[in-house]
Amino acid sequence: MILIPAVDIKGGRCVRLLEGRAEAETVFSDHPAEMARKWVEAGAERLHVVDLDGAFEKGPRNRRVIEEIVRTCPVPIQLGGGIRDMDTIENYLALGVTQVILGTAALKDPDLVRLACRRFPGRIMVSLDARDNRLAVEGWTETTDVDPVDWVRPYPDWGVQAVIFTDISRDGTQKGPSVASTRRLARAAGLPVIAAGGIATLEDIQNLCPLAADGLAGMITGRAIYSGSLNLSEALRWLKEHPFPERYVFH
Repeated sequence: MILIPAVDIKGGRCVRLLEGRAEAETVFSDHPAEMARKWVEAGAERLHVVDLDGAFEKGPRNRRVIEEIVRTCPVPIQLGGGIRDMDTIENYLALGVTQVILGTAALKDPDLVRLACRRFPGRIMVSLDARDNRLAVEGWTETTDVDPVDWVRPYPDWGVQAVIFTDISRDGTQKGPSVASTRRLARAAGLPVIAAGGIATLEDIQNLCPLAADGLAGMITGRAIYSGSLNLSEALRWLKEHPFPERYVFH
């Protein structure tokens, strides 16, 4: 089980949003790359980077900051936000990003997912963000009628590396993850699932760990490590000391 710190970039700064709302942001640093390096020094083995401006404006917006993170952080970087076409995918991978994350594009252009997986094996992840088990798109500003369990079924055959599942109602709230909806998706996915949203304490991590048997391979934490309710180094140490039987191993 891997614990992944989130570095969300908006206006060139490191921020966290509440329930995905652009107007409900908290700025944690004017230097996202410094924050990224802090988490690596604390023991993080992977970083989850999101171009929030890209998500809202439908195209890459923080390339300079992303390039600095990739250049100065010696761990795999998974990157999402505003990735809508093959050229952007190719450019980010050439920059040194380990995996790109398709969100809105995965719902609006499934052919892009299939083609990208074929062209870049092992380097495409999909983000499924849901509210009340209904997928949301466009930086979480639009909710669809699509159930994530139905949408994820072809992904193993397409070659999707992993699915990131976010319960939007929990994101940035520090109210704890939605164990039930995460278990529901992990059991249906047929590939590694990474949980996001609401992870605020070591207890939250402990509550999610048994889902490893269902297909959960990792967790993303953001606001909790910035606010101090979760100590990243302690959490990483606990995970190493308490291995759970895993259906998938994700590195």
